[in-house]
Amino acid sequence: MTRKRISSGSPFEADMAYSRAVVAGEWCFVSGTTGFNYDSMTISADVAEQAAQTFRNIDKALAQAGFALADIVRVHYILPDAADFPACWPVMRQVLGDIRPAATMIAAGLADPRMKIEIEVTAKKSA
Repeated sequence: MTRKRISSGSPFEADMAYSRAVVAGEWCFVSGTTGFNYDSMTISADVAEQAAQTFRNIDKALAQAGFALADIVRVHYILPDAADFPACWPVMRQVLGDIRPAATMIAAGLADPRMKIEIEVTAKKSA
């Protein structure tokens, strides 16, 4: 099985020894991704905007890997404050409303206190 690593160019990837995504055959595993704009290395204080930027980052990683948002079959949402989750629902519906992958939300601390959401996805190429 062919294995391909995808990088966003974020300094976090080199510092923490991981890839933004890994393609293994017909599967693409996208690492937990946050709402940093990697071009400017800035992050919004608004959780919904962070969620939107996170999906833009995921979409870019999937595209680099030869996948699309429509290929997502599993999503994990991680938020330090579970009360912030409903504010993200409109973004989630906009991005995943027709895809409707299996999903889990976890309340847990994140590496940087500015981060209000982290999203991890698994995608599988359609036959």
